[in-house]
Amino acid sequence: MTPHSPALPAPGLRDYAFDWALVDVETSGLVARRDRVLSVAVVTMGPDGERTGEFSTLLNPGCDPGPVDVHGLTAERLLGAPTFDQVAGRIGALLQDRVLVAHNAQFDYDFLAHEFARARLYLPVSQRLCTLALNRQVDPPAEDMRLGTLAAHYGVPQLRAHDALDDTRVLAGILRATLREAARLDLPLPLVACPPRQDTRFAPQPPKTPCAYRNPGRAEAGGPLVQGMKIAITGETATSRAELVARSVAAGLNVMTSVSRHTSALVTNAAGSGSAKARRAAAEGVPVIDEHTFLRLLDDVRPGTRHLAAGAEAGVAAGAGVAPVAVVTAGEAGATAATGAAAAVPVAPAAPSSPEAAVPAPRRPAPEAVPAGRPLAGRRVLVLGGTHPAAAAARSRIVELGGSAAINLSRSVTDAVLLPGGETDRRIRRMPELGLPVHDEHWLTAPEGAPAGTGAASGAARPTPEADRPSAPLVLPRGGVADLPTAQAPLWHITAVWAPRDRCEIDVVAFVLDEDEQVTFDEDFVFYGAPENPAGTVRLLTDGPAEQTIAVDLASLPPSSRKVAVAAAIDGEGTFGDVGAVQVTAVPGTGAAPLAGATLDAATTERTLLLAEFYRRGPVWRFRAVGQGYDHGLADLARGYGVDIAD
Repeated sequence: MTPHSPALPAPGLRDYAFDWALVDVETSGLVARRDRVLSVAVVTMGPDGERTGEFSTLLNPGCDPGPVDVHGLTAERLLGAPTFDQVAGRIGALLQDRVLVAHNAQFDYDFLAHEFARARLYLPVSQRLCTLALNRQVDPPAEDMRLGTLAAHYGVPQLRAHDALDDTRVLAGILRATLREAARLDLPLPLVACPPRQDTRFAPQPPKTPCAYRNPGRAEAGGPLVQGMKIAITGETATSRAELVARSVAAGLNVMTSVSRHTSALVTNAAGSGSAKARRAAAEGVPVIDEHTFLRLLDDVRPGTRHLAAGAEAGVAAGAGVAPVAVVTAGEAGATAATGAAAAVPVAPAAPSSPEAAVPAPRRPAPEAVPAGRPLAGRRVLVLGGTHPAAAAARSRIVELGGSAAINLSRSVTDAVLLPGGETDRRIRRMPELGLPVHDEHWLTAPEGAPAGTGAASGAARPTPEADRPSAPLVLPRGGVADLPTAQAPLWHITAVWAPRDRCEIDVVAFVLDEDEQVTFDEDFVFYGAPENPAGTVRLLTDGPAEQTIAVDLASLPPSSRKVAVAAAIDGEGTFGDVGAVQVTAVPGTGAAPLAGATLDAATTERTLLLAEFYRRGPVWRFRAVGQGYDHGLADLARGYGVDIAD
């Protein structure tokens, strides 16, 4: 099938019939608020899959074009091109009243939003669709989810990679093919309502300088201040607040915006003022210092212990050619020597200029004979029906038997288990067409000898078992840990996916934490209202109503950042018992195959769920699947991490 052929007949695809505007941009870098668009292409397509229009142009960004070795766009080549504001009207007309489609759509959308804002124009997009997110739902048996890989899988010709117009034509073919697969699986489209990204609340503040010293603990009465102490200030002071903060930072102190049990001292001239910080200091027993004493102590701050840079804690050998991948079970997470599956993966330098230019994820070791006690190894099982506790128990059993537990129907599902009530699930009618065996709940007791069930249809194509797929993620239990390859791509993602629910709206958030598991600044709390921390090292990506991602540039985190914790919270009424299981994966780069994943089930009453975390262990970053739920809301969780949340 060529990318120009119509492939969206109305029967069976009416829920997928939109007017589309497929977009691709080539940029001078990866940060939309800083970098510029160098070329843009838009292909419009009707609900029937027919192409209705096409536009592309180079752009003169008025700045250095960045990594020419990737996009090939030199300053000389761009010199005579129009500026973005000269073509914004034409681009806007193509986007108007259409769903914006792109591969890694938030990237293209954010760059367009910033360019339209610079031109003092409104970006006329109300919905977007990410073909990367849609293919993650479909989960075709491809090596990864990059544009070129999917083009080869779906038989779409690709002539010039990183050429905006050719990439957009390729995207059109991939969209047609993926929509057919989505219809076959009866998947809802992950359409995202687009907020006005040019709004000032989405613009991160200038980066703050992290403290270079470890926290030595509480200040002692009559004793000196030590570099790294966490200091909070409240109330009126004779010295301007800006000067107090500047002098403290220059002396090596860590000035915090809130008080927690880890605060070394509170500086105030009115300890009994009743301010939130004073009340918290009294409750936690934090020492209080008046302004005059604090200024005197600032003249003689004692040396502290510096944070060690990555690699310095355990003497990483320079120039290593392979990157080991280790899996650690929950009980072994604190051990020095990781155990479990391991693989050596050759690595290559990643080009820093494109969101897809990342080192591929490590491949899983070649499948071997099914080990004793793991009869479901290489199989992905979907549980239908049942109460939340029963379904959670079934998914845990699947993992115990060596399989992975699916939460949505996709191409990778190999079996389904039907619990009471599952016969009303709309997905059950898809099983015969997909050739999926459907088993009763007793199958998990002895899956080796169970009948094939009702799903196998004559001539139906069976899914590819995970063990035989090109790159299947390592399956972690709750609390399981995987080492991230030391020479792998610096940009990593924790993606959370759940079954779509009408009653529950879920927010995924992140906290950048120090060795005390506290944020250094309130701005290190990343959420929908502030989707990027000041340094731009941690970002929230919204890929659909039931999928959100935290992107972390591990290589750029300061030594004081020891952990990035990712959580999910119910917005409004409801609990995670209503949501069901949440699947989390660790993915290197954009569009790469996942390194590891886990399916997490909270109990019935939790409203906040700590999903996963990246954390340092000596020179190595690790991924841990957590799955710890709390009955309290997001505000209480944030306060526990030291974020100043108003009552």
